[in-house]
Amino acid sequence: MAGRVYATPEQLAAWTGQPAPADATRLLARASEDIETALLTAVYVTNSAGMPTDPDVVDALADATCAQIEYQQATGDDGTGATGRWDSVSIGPVALSGRKDAPAAAGDVDLAPRAHRALTRAGLLPGVIW
Repeated sequence: MAGRVYATPEQLAAWTGQPAPADATRLLARASEDIETALLTAVYVTNSAGMPTDPDVVDALADATCAQIEYQQATGDDGTGATGRWDSVSIGPVALSGRKDAPAAAGDVDLAPRAHRALTRAGLLPGVIW
């Protein structure tokens, strides 16, 4: 898998409080792709490899990547985005069921709420070019 990866298995383990899964490298690569897609309009300083250089941005991208994996694991997603989007809700005599859409995010990524907050706090979202 080519591309930039914004967190390490050690950072993932620290984030979740659990040992990194056996496929952490694959999960981190896919989650990093999600984060990168969400940041298509973000502007930040990078080195020649395209990696951020500002320590706050580096930390925000690592946190967002780990949060993305945590979210995917909680929702049963394996990082492919193929999880079902159907739900069923019953409240007393009212029953609703049907397809639910993923939250809207930049690049049409199902971005974890905690990932979104980490990127927003770092000033990376919403992506505005001046």
